Amino acid sequence: MWSGLLDRLLERIVHDGRLTVRGAGVVERTYGNGSGPQVTIWLHDPTLPRRLILNPDLALGEAYMDQDLTIDGDDLPGFLALLLMNRGAGKSGWAIRLNLGLRRLLRRVQQYNPLQRARQNVAHHYDLSGALYDLFLDEDRQYSCAYFRSPEDTLEQAQAQKKAHIARKLRLEPGMRVLDIGCGWGGMALTLAGEHGAHVLGVTLSREQHAVAQQRAEMAGLADRAEFRLMDYREVTGEFDRIVSVGMFEHVGVPHYREYFGHVRDRLTVDGIAVVHTIGRNTPPGSTSPWISKYIFPGGYLPALSEVMAAVEKERLWTTDVEVWRLHYAETLRHWRERFAANEGAALALYDARFCRMWRYYLTASEMSFRYHNQVVFQVQLSRRQDAVPLTRDYLYRVT
Repeated sequence: MWSGLLDRLLERIVHDGRLTVRGAGVVERTYGNGSGPQVTIWLHDPTLPRRLILNPDLALGEAYMDQDLTIDGDDLPGFLALLLMNRGAGKSGWAIRLNLGLRRLLRRVQQYNPLQRARQNVAHHYDLSGALYDLFLDEDRQYSCAYFRSPEDTLEQAQAQKKAHIARKLRLEPGMRVLDIGCGWGGMALTLAGEHGAHVLGVTLSREQHAVAQQRAEMAGLADRAEFRLMDYREVTGEFDRIVSVGMFEHVGVPHYREYFGHVRDRLTVDGIAVVHTIGRNTPPGSTSPWISKYIFPGGYLPALSEVMAAVEKERLWTTDVEVWRLHYAETLRHWRERFAANEGAALALYDARFCRMWRYYLTASEMSFRYHNQVVFQVQLSRRQDAVPLTRDYLYRVT
């Protein structure tokens, strides 16, 4: 029964490309018109069809991790591209629609994010060995979308361009006090302090990131201008001329959006400016992949722009600019995926083979979601005054 249901599901999903399915408990079948990626997969566990029907997203990721599903040539990018290009074109089936519906019903409960849970969620991902991140990130450890002026840009160039673009949106002047919400390993804060003369307070809930950021500030001679604290953004007091938050809003939790933007408003000076950079979805509100929630980002969620703006407009903030980055993160993730693959031997010295397959799946699925499905990046510039920034966007693109 389950193999028959899986057969009908794949008939509905796979239109473009060609997918051949072989293995335990299934009759060999080929799906699709052959116009895109051509991939052959093997199912090695007779229970896998049932698991794929009951919870498609979770079961697929786990099957790859556990080698219950293998791919000829280990062509994971081709396999996930084939699935997501069809899903992005609207191809679906009742099992997927039912699963998505159940996830949406539960999402507000799963997104509840009080302080203790926030600490646990952050530790799950960001307190992994720092040596792991050195295997695929740039030297500045920018763990967010880079800004590619050209596909030929190196990862290092594109990450430097990202920081410069955000700095221009902040309209910084020497001596300004800046709050960096979710400061990571300190790269953005150190750039704003070192290159723009700002006094930056960076906050994070990751012990690993906090220790590295402090050490970097001391080594760079910037400890007097870049301070890092192990604390939640909700615990910060005082006023700041500028607020920046890059890649942190995804962890706030839907029930806490108004609380987040309320803190942004309360921490800004009257003529202050904030820039919030977050992954989002180019669709109505949805839910988080159960595989991502279980293995990568517990409590994480990628918002629709409508959800972000609904919270902003209730917190008496002016939206002074909204920019949507589309394929920039796909290119960023391509670099990360290729660097991780080149250094997978070193990753195996840190973690086991199952972890490495998990990380490979995470980077590849994320890249293909930006390339073929519905993921984008939003940069929202906010202020408490309508005239806090210039009337046109010319200041963002001046020649330097």
